[in-house]
Amino acid sequence: MAVQYDQFFLFGDSITQQSFDQERGFGFSAALQHYYIRRLDVVNRGHNGYTSRQALKVLPLIIPSPSQARIRFFVLFFGANDASLPNAENKQHVPLEEYKDNLKKIVTHPLVTAHNPRVILVAPPPVNEHLFEPVNRVATGTRQYAEAVVELGKELDVPVVNLWNAFMAKTGWEAEKWKIGDPIPGSLNAAPNDGLVELMYDGLHFNPSGYDLFFQEVKSLIENKFPDQTAENLPMVLPAWNDLAAWEWM
Repeated sequence: MAVQYDQFFLFGDSITQQSFDQERGFGFSAALQHYYIRRLDVVNRGHNGYTSRQALKVLPLIIPSPSQARIRFFVLFFGANDASLPNAENKQHVPLEEYKDNLKKIVTHPLVTAHNPRVILVAPPPVNEHLFEPVNRVATGTRQYAEAVVELGKELDVPVVNLWNAFMAKTGWEAEKWKIGDPIPGSLNAAPNDGLVELMYDGLHFNPSGYDLFFQEVKSLIENKFPDQTAENLPMVLPAWNDLAAWEWM
């Protein structure tokens, strides 16, 4: 019988789908797989253009049963498309409350809970309206969707990687100094921001620096919330070549 690796399961949209791509440089999924090499398998189920509504519909088609594979971590990362404007041509908009409810239904779905995984929610990052033509997402809107994920995390007692905050910290934006009506970096009524340009190549999808920041945030969360699950604390699935005691039992 073949050895089975537990899975680090990534479920998201195009930002997740592209995170194994090495053409631009650093990739989140690739870095995560390297970090957990010989310990966990990173499974990328990113779906370009998907919203939380579509994610909920396809969930039964992509989650294996525990007898097929064991999901150790389940990372849910949607919202970049849901936050599209209601009148945008892409027709991807999902109302805020439905978005939040969809995420809740996914992480509490029997197919997911059957694995008793360590769930991590990811709050969507900001957008850079200056790179959109036409503008189909706005900075203030994506902030609301990110806040909804943070709220859901508190309600379900599930940890959240708040990419909105992490990315905004690179722009020089200070939340405690912001007042309602003030421009948010990334909005058209604010000056173009070099920090966002460094993180996202088209105002939405990540540059290597954006994926690197994402990786560091996930790794930090695991170290703080699941310290027994860091790569250093997990045994290799098969013994090291020089583990003589282990080889005696093979």
